[in-house]
Amino acid sequence: MGAGTEPDGSSRSDEEWERFLRESVAGAAGAPREPSARAREVARRLRAEPGRTPDGWRSHTPARPKRRTGWYAAGLFASLGLLAVVALAPGRVAGLFAGADSPPPAAETARPTGAPPAAAAQRPTREEPFRGSPAADWASGAEGITVPKAEAVGWMSAAEVERSLALSRDFLLAAGLDRGVLRGERPEKAIALINPHQKDVQDLLKTAFLTPSEKNDPLLLFSRFRPSRTQLVGDTVKTRGRLTYQEGEHGALRVTADVTFVYPVTRAGTSGDDEIVRTIVRRELVLSWDDPAKVITEPGTFSVVSYKYDMTNGGCGAPTGYITPPFGADRRADEAAGTEIDPYDRSAPVGQGGPAADRCGKATRS
Repeated sequence: MGAGTEPDGSSRSDEEWERFLRESVAGAAGAPREPSARAREVARRLRAEPGRTPDGWRSHTPARPKRRTGWYAAGLFASLGLLAVVALAPGRVAGLFAGADSPPPAAETARPTGAPPAAAAQRPTREEPFRGSPAADWASGAEGITVPKAEAVGWMSAAEVERSLALSRDFLLAAGLDRGVLRGERPEKAIALINPHQKDVQDLLKTAFLTPSEKNDPLLLFSRFRPSRTQLVGDTVKTRGRLTYQEGEHGALRVTADVTFVYPVTRAGTSGDDEIVRTIVRRELVLSWDDPAKVITEPGTFSVVSYKYDMTNGGCGAPTGYITPPFGADRRADEAAGTEIDPYDRSAPVGQGGPAADRCGKATRS
């Protein structure tokens, strides 16, 4: 009996039957194949969506990304232009980005190497009296005066040096920030810290408030405005400066204070956006905390070794015992006569400025 028979009854050879079986297992070329489960599911889902032409389940063509050559070129040229501006005028770029959110400068621990960068010129207002000046980013009051870490010096222990530094700063606050003193009151708290046995300074204090002169002027140590003429704008005075110390004569603790005060003021009795002037006073004081075993003094007091100051927008002419900021025509006259000075440049030593006409400073910016 043969390996198989055809429908018509003819017999198939063993070789043909064996070839048929091999092709049945391997799959003959062109023979239909059973679709996979994934293909059957896709076909069923597409037939259920009327009006949609079925696509091959492997025939997806991703969308070509849109070309943005124009935008890329514009951004590239803008970036190159900004880099050129930064390279040619870095100070102006810094002014563009300076504002209320700009971080304040680090505390001053040594004399700066240059003046602060120029800010965009803006008119001060009652709401923003420091706008348009470097003082806008400065700290206020005591926070702007850096006090160094205390170590033992001469006859004092580290704890005693720390206390003396704190009292030295208290004197600066009482002399330049106390609201009563700024309104012209006698600076009793500040005077109480001065050695009562230091004759030359005590003589100055006895006469300066009654009959001020170039030699005995309360402005040498204190900031005072005549309230009938000038009023402060707001409650804030901006400060920047530092204390330093070293051993002085006879083992004394010698403290040097170098601090700039910025006072925004206007005419007394005015309101609204009237003329606002910033009076800027930079003081340098050298104080000696003496050993009571070697110098006649009182506990908690110091001797004044030296004092000098620079002042701009504070008035020129004969001393009156008060800072007299110029307004209107007076200001223009002072600006024409004074010596130019950048009141925010703390890199140079303090001069011996004051109300005398030959030393009156004209602010290059305020």
